[in-house]
Amino acid sequence: MERLVLDTPRRARAIVLAVVSAAITWFVYVPIHELLHAAGCGVTGGTVTELQIAPHYGGALLELMFPFVVCGGDYAGRLSGFDTGGSDPVYLATDLAPFLLTVFIGVPMLRACTRAHRPVLFGASLVVGLAPVYNLFGDYHEMGSILTTRAAALVTGAPSVEDSPFAALRSDDIFKLIEQIRTQTEQLDLSLSTPMALLLVGVSFVVGVLLALATYALGCGFGRVLAHRQPTTPGIQTNG
Repeated sequence: MERLVLDTPRRARAIVLAVVSAAITWFVYVPIHELLHAAGCGVTGGTVTELQIAPHYGGALLELMFPFVVCGGDYAGRLSGFDTGGSDPVYLATDLAPFLLTVFIGVPMLRACTRAHRPVLFGASLVVGLAPVYNLFGDYHEMGSILTTRAAALVTGAPSVEDSPFAALRSDDIFKLIEQIRTQTEQLDLSLSTPMALLLVGVSFVVGVLLALATYALGCGFGRVLAHRQPTTPGIQTNG
């Protein structure tokens, strides 16, 4: 009982440190995440014309540093102007690029922190390591929609996704897309029936969830590789 009382202040301090660390990391991570979207597009052959970043995430400063950054928008950050040249691999790379931080830093650090008392690193790793989870309705849905609409175009014999009724179903905001399907079909230029469109959105979401799980699994695998490469201290044995 005495040990529990003594541990309580330490636990409270650890929770506070983790929460503060997560909050600070969030405000740093958001613009980095968006800039990596732009980098993923550019490196794989696409072009970026506009990246919106909200003022409280450093949009005004980044606008001075990068010609394609615009301070403002309806989201914390959004790659609102880019051209993949009609290439789905470039499109996927654009969406996936920020989550390389999840695989190579976030998840390994999160797993390491669960085995050690490091509240500051734990808070930071929550933001980076769990990025696929809170991007299920955004980036990962968009990745799922790229694959789903490509498959649908192939099945229906469309020459390309752009020349099919499925192009309008590619979106990085599943909630906005569903609302548009229900109320603004003319603006979407959607020739599919509403039930069929919603079915494809649902399939895209499921595919996105599978991709998110795969991302986390890759991070776990990389974390295990790092753990195996860590040097062990000779001469120390444990019982049990």
